[in-house]
Amino acid sequence: MTSLADHISDAQATDEEFLRKIFIRSQMQDFVRDPLLMTRAEDCYYWDVHGKRYLDALSGIYVVSVGHSNRRVIDAIKQQMDTLCFSPPMHGSNPVAVRLANRLVELAPGDLAAAKLLCGGSEATEAAFKMARQYHKLTGHPGKYKIISRYQSWHGSTMASLSASGLSSRKTVNEPLAPGFLHVFPPTCYRCPFGKEYPSCNLTCASLISDVIQAEDPETVAAVIVEPIGHTGGVIDPPDEYLPMLRELCDKHNVLLIFDEVINGAGRTGHLFAAQTFGVTPDIVCLGKGISGGYAPLSAVLCRQHVADAFWGDPAVNPGFVEGHTFEGNPIACIAGLATLDEIVDRDLCANARAMGARLKAGLEGLRKYGIIGQIRGKGLFLGFDIVANPATKAQFNPPIGLKIGKRALANGLLTRFDPHWIALGPPLIVGETEINEILRLLDQSIREVLEV
Repeated sequence: MTSLADHISDAQATDEEFLRKIFIRSQMQDFVRDPLLMTRAEDCYYWDVHGKRYLDALSGIYVVSVGHSNRRVIDAIKQQMDTLCFSPPMHGSNPVAVRLANRLVELAPGDLAAAKLLCGGSEATEAAFKMARQYHKLTGHPGKYKIISRYQSWHGSTMASLSASGLSSRKTVNEPLAPGFLHVFPPTCYRCPFGKEYPSCNLTCASLISDVIQAEDPETVAAVIVEPIGHTGGVIDPPDEYLPMLRELCDKHNVLLIFDEVINGAGRTGHLFAAQTFGVTPDIVCLGKGISGGYAPLSAVLCRQHVADAFWGDPAVNPGFVEGHTFEGNPIACIAGLATLDEIVDRDLCANARAMGARLKAGLEGLRKYGIIGQIRGKGLFLGFDIVANPATKAQFNPPIGLKIGKRALANGLLTRFDPHWIALGPPLIVGETEINEILRLLDQSIREVLEV
């Protein structure tokens, strides 16, 4: 099997005109100046086209749950390719998709009872919004269409998922966005938007959602969507009471509670579902990224029994769930999902995520010696920490140094998620003590080099 390096010479890999033919996530002018092209990967490591090794402390982007070059998943895909690669989605499904849907429901908490299989996280959140709106129409509340989400959230790049997201840097360039989306402040206790302190705050961030529902008129609100642990605000794990309060207020107002577990799911927080980590069952769960380990595009939407029941009936009056995509339930993606779930369950990688996450979190405490570490947050192998000029006052650096530290770490061979004021980590669930120690060593080295101490 040939690698990318066999097709792209080192000269081409650094040639501006050659590289300008592809759009990527970052500004192309910056990319062609210092391009990063990965050519192979194994376990917890990448190698670029020049042979440099990188420790993947981000699972690609919270995707590579069971590690790179996992033979169980690869062999399952190869075997499936000899049998069936595509089935006609307009006319039915295939046995592998049916098996995956049943496996997800079997592993899911509470009465989550049915699954819709899709291709990516944005498709999953879009489908969740449609499911919520269609559910209310079918159950006699056709005016319920508004979706409440949070500032600093990220739910995807497609138009409705972007409309639910709360990042001005991503939204403004695409505005105007879809109507019917409202935003509230997230549970950022470290920098409370209401100037309060937990627990004397009485969780204003949660009770305010009830106030918004009532102010908008409950008969117009379809759903509330949250990431159990918010990513783009800097890995924001909520107070213990927050998600139970959301469950209670959603029940009170006949509003569906949606958990966006595209990042949070597949063992990332130390349990297969973040809903299990927090002991709260939502009405709808969106999964993606890690459920196929990065071996094929796959996502899923799971719903509770009462939601699923609303879509079951006489097609003359009930069309079912009106939502479809060409590659949904693709047998190659679904077999990757089944093999990935088997790896997570059989190897008890959720327990490993809890153990290695605790080790990593304890090691991050050791970085406080530099006087720039603020709050350390997260659960399992989904962790983040603030970078502050003064830990006592929480004052931020001006200009910020988070990007410098993250880029220095990358130069030192460590992949992280870095923002101006925080850094996040999410290594594969197979990570061991050796890799955890290396992550901490490279972070320590990178911080020391940026601070020049």
